[in-house]
Amino acid sequence: VQLQASGGGLVQAGGSLRLSCVVSGRTFYTIAWFRQAPGEERAFVAAIRWSGGPMYYADSVKGRFTISRDNAKNTVYLQMNSLKPEDTAVYYCAAGTPITSSLTRPQAYVYWGQGTQVTVSS
Repeated sequence: VQLQASGGGLVQAGGSLRLSCVVSGRTFYTIAWFRQAPGEERAFVAAIRWSGGPMYYADSVKGRFTISRDNAKNTVYLQMNSLKPEDTAVYYCAAGTPITSSLTRPQAYVYWGQGTQVTVSS
């Protein structure tokens, strides 16, 4: 399984970006987005089950970010609106089969993409 993340960039506060994660190989995994700012631990952002069901979000992004998938394209998206400077980080997509209680833990995911930088200026 390989994951390719893209879509990062530089945007002003209040702006929007859409990240994409293309999954190749076996695709029946839960896909999550994590982010890591300099000097901080990798933090959960959002997750979606490949077979459907609820989406999961970190409290810090609820109402601003939306995770979605296009199974025909083997792609998961993260639409990020109303971006804030504190959203600045490298964003990673990850694939795994976590139980619900472990969805937010990086250790629950086996496969990782290479990361894409998101920078939000004030």
